[in-house]
Amino acid sequence: MLWPWWEIDTENEFARWNGVVALGVNSVGSFSPEVEAELFRTDPPPEQLKAGDVCQVGVPPTVVHVTDVEHHDPPLETAWLPHPTQTVTVLPRGLSYREFPDESHLDGSGYTIHPGDGIPFTFELLMRPYASLQAGDEVADAVGRAWRFGGPWDWTAFDGEPAGAGPAWPLVLLTRAGTPCSVEDAEAVAASTARGSHQETIRDWMALTEASPTP
Repeated sequence: MLWPWWEIDTENEFARWNGVVALGVNSVGSFSPEVEAELFRTDPPPEQLKAGDVCQVGVPPTVVHVTDVEHHDPPLETAWLPHPTQTVTVLPRGLSYREFPDESHLDGSGYTIHPGDGIPFTFELLMRPYASLQAGDEVADAVGRAWRFGGPWDWTAFDGEPAGAGPAWPLVLLTRAGTPCSVEDAEAVAASTARGSHQETIRDWMALTEASPTP
């Protein structure tokens, strides 16, 4: 279909785009993970459309979880305008990494969107596990183990032992960006992990997304 939100980059010397975007559509009775990850819908639905018909296209209210975020500086060179400065990869509720293994077409991630590229998305944050931590933070847990935080489900214990059930709350922030942390950052981490547990966070996230964490 003709895409209403982008313009053709006529100055791109390496790629050409005709203004048409294809949306994934499942045939009756079939299942394709790549198609199931599609966020956009048409009204009327695709099976009621024929070439040349006019339809509405958009994304209905949808719960998704983020599997990857990339920042592009300079902007990503594409055949359309505006060029993306950010790529966010998401999976809709009910879909997990296991449906998108690394060797699949979607490479373990899901559906990519480019916030700020003209498509009028509206986002509402429902949950962000470990919002007070940043990738690379080093913490000590309640039983004295030291950990490196690589993401909500990416914890490495410095003692070399298996992660097991993960860090025991509350957590003490030790370093950020390789340097001793500030008092304010330490207080934020301590407050955010004063109640609950790592496993409880996983359970809450899984209940919301109906998915399993990305390994």
